[in-house]
Amino acid sequence: MNTFIGIMIPFIGTTLGAAMVYLMRGDIKPSVQKALLGFAAGVMIAASVWSLLIPSMDMSADMNKLAFIPAAVGFALGILFLLSLDKIIPHMHLDNEVEGVSSKLKKTTMLILAVTLHNIPEGMAVGVVFAGFMTGNTDITFLGALSLSIGIAIQNFPEGAIISMPLKNEGISKTKSFIYGTLSGIVEPIAAFLTILLSSVIVPLLPYLLSFAAGAMIYVVVEELIPEANEGEHSNIATIGFAVGFLIMMILELHSDKIKQIILY
Repeated sequence: MNTFIGIMIPFIGTTLGAAMVYLMRGDIKPSVQKALLGFAAGVMIAASVWSLLIPSMDMSADMNKLAFIPAAVGFALGILFLLSLDKIIPHMHLDNEVEGVSSKLKKTTMLILAVTLHNIPEGMAVGVVFAGFMTGNTDITFLGALSLSIGIAIQNFPEGAIISMPLKNEGISKTKSFIYGTLSGIVEPIAAFLTILLSSVIVPLLPYLLSFAAGAMIYVVVEELIPEANEGEHSNIATIGFAVGFLIMMILELHSDKIKQIILY
């Protein structure tokens, strides 16, 4: 039950963010959007380091001088995986730039696909750390997995708003915009559950899968979040958002024992 809740937390974050369509009027201010994009990038970078790459290297410590191989190989494969999806799946960024194969999909659909691309590695990351915990790996604790889940949920909140608000302003009803914004995050629990179902098979590959998820997340940050956050004026706002997101995720990871006290007491 605890694992189920942990897996669903990021999806709840997306849903709550999409619900902002009922509370906010007009467009999201460019400065706020930059701050939110920077914040999301900060969370994903910190999660990639503390929750994925470091545990991956710790698990491979018995390989001595070759201990870096699983982390390096998995990271590179994660980058290549997202690069391939980016080239294949038609999607649209917030600046209306279209990428992927040529298609006649509606703008709404391509916006949702863009966010879905972001969420694939996040779902994989949550799934693989919970799978590691469930298989008894001592390098991954439930609290560490929960910290990652909470961190991703925090960055999913603004992401849900960023997708639902533009849809409303395209003339789509608030309810449909909310539904579309929510559905953009459904890939996360699906990816997490599929990873856990394969947990008995992936145990020997766990260091590779952790770094694979990290590589995929880093790709999203460098390819999409940071460039979009730094377009136009006031890019320093995005930098501040990045720093805040990074610090929050770092604190969550390094002080997961405090989270336990809050949950229990």
